[in-house]
Amino acid sequence: MLDAQLSEWLDAQAQALDQGQCDPQQVLARLAGAEVLRVGIDPAQGGSGGDLTDALEVMASVASHSLAAAFVCWGQRAFIEYLLHSPNAGLRQRLLPSLLSGELAGATGLSNAMKFLSGIEALQVRAREQEQGWSLNGRLHWVTNLRKSGFVVAAAIEREEGGAPFILAIPDALPGLQRSDDLQLMALQSSNTAALELNQVAVARDWLLHEDARVFLPAVRPAFLGLQCALAIGLARRALSEVEKHVEGARSILHEPLLEQRQHLEQTVGELKSGLLDGRFLSQPGALFRVRIALAEATANAVQLELQASGGKAYLSEFGSGFARRWRESAFVPIVTPSLVQLRAELQRQARNAAA
Repeated sequence: MLDAQLSEWLDAQAQALDQGQCDPQQVLARLAGAEVLRVGIDPAQGGSGGDLTDALEVMASVASHSLAAAFVCWGQRAFIEYLLHSPNAGLRQRLLPSLLSGELAGATGLSNAMKFLSGIEALQVRAREQEQGWSLNGRLHWVTNLRKSGFVVAAAIEREEGGAPFILAIPDALPGLQRSDDLQLMALQSSNTAALELNQVAVARDWLLHEDARVFLPAVRPAFLGLQCALAIGLARRALSEVEKHVEGARSILHEPLLEQRQHLEQTVGELKSGLLDGRFLSQPGALFRVRIALAEATANAVQLELQASGGKAYLSEFGSGFARRWRESAFVPIVTPSLVQLRAELQRQARNAAA
């Protein structure tokens, strides 16, 4: 599914991307050059056609080579999805071409907002209304794809004067907006992940994505979470494909677990795709949460099976560097926002409310 040149580059750079030894500036350019960002978008909007499940599959293919690259891809593609859902046609026309070409980096910035939607966390950026727009103060603690050569970030904003919170796109060059150094991560280091500090940042009204966060966030949540699931899917598929290479001789005992895990994984992927296409995740977010949890667990199981299939070779640097990277990558899947703990807490809350 991926362009052969991109696949080869990702395999060659996977270790460097994970450890921060590859220039993160290259990642988005490579993805855009291979037309990855255009999949699942109407040709009239500059895309190559298909639907969200096609975007999911191509992103999973990226993740099978490098989770760091897929994380960048997710951030970019999620921001594009916000634009496609926004009623602000002028902003979409202005930003979409440069986002699809990879010239401009798009950062989701809505992890805090998704937790706010579930009552887990307060919004971290506040706005004071001004004549031409708003003055923003606050902090976004963890945002991916903040490329130093230029980015735009989406954020949910609380109004100081009260009223519905809203969603803004915030360009990087505004006075008072400060990007931290890249966060020092255990893995996925070349993903341009940093914090943003906002100190009296003036944003004009034509950067408004949506006037009501409580309307917008549930509408984009299926794409936000659904595309995020591609990271787990791609990693699990790659781990199981590595298991298959080892299942012979004494390790043939792993053949049946391999088949069972692969069947369960693809069944769950099928549930995800059908829910994205038929729209039921809009009214049944709990169903999407359960799929996300199941895919995270499938990833952990797949990497554990790869360890068993590899045996002691997994601990030899010469042979096991790919496995060690996938082990680190798998540790990220349960904690990316919303984390499995947050999703399970939200499912419990929904169950209590249903029983009341």
